[in-house]
Amino acid sequence: MGMTLGGIAAIGAGASLYAMKKSWDPLPSVISAGFTTVDLSPMDSGELRTVEWRGKPVYILKKSADMSKCADRDVQVGNDDYSVGVQICTHLGCIPSYIPANQVFKCACHGGEFDACGKNTFGPPPSPMEIPPFKIDGNKLVLGEEGPEYLRLVGKA
Repeated sequence: MGMTLGGIAAIGAGASLYAMKKSWDPLPSVISAGFTTVDLSPMDSGELRTVEWRGKPVYILKKSADMSKCADRDVQVGNDDYSVGVQICTHLGCIPSYIPANQVFKCACHGGEFDACGKNTFGPPPSPMEIPPFKIDGNKLVLGEEGPEYLRLVGKA
């Protein structure tokens, strides 16, 4: 009788420890939200693509020959230059729209403007748009992982 009770108690203790460990693990949705992979190969020159990363809009702009290059904010993949940034205005958090004809991001909330590199050029935004952590993997951009390209842009390399 005592051995049966001890065996059941051991099984119960093991099940409790397993349940506690599972409750500490991050949810699969949280793990998958950490990284976003974007294939850059089908993008045309001058094309803007917006993707969601951790609930934020992130723009990827493939620079055309007539666009200004920004050595401190652009990343080169192959022979092409790309601008990457979190598409949120640094003034009050609105989402600026990209106007291809003027090659600017225009914030509808208070008229702030950012150039094609994401730098604030007019209005109330106090700073450029944030550069999200990223890594270049061949022709793919992996958001959420700090690669050497990102570290160079933010001055950590």
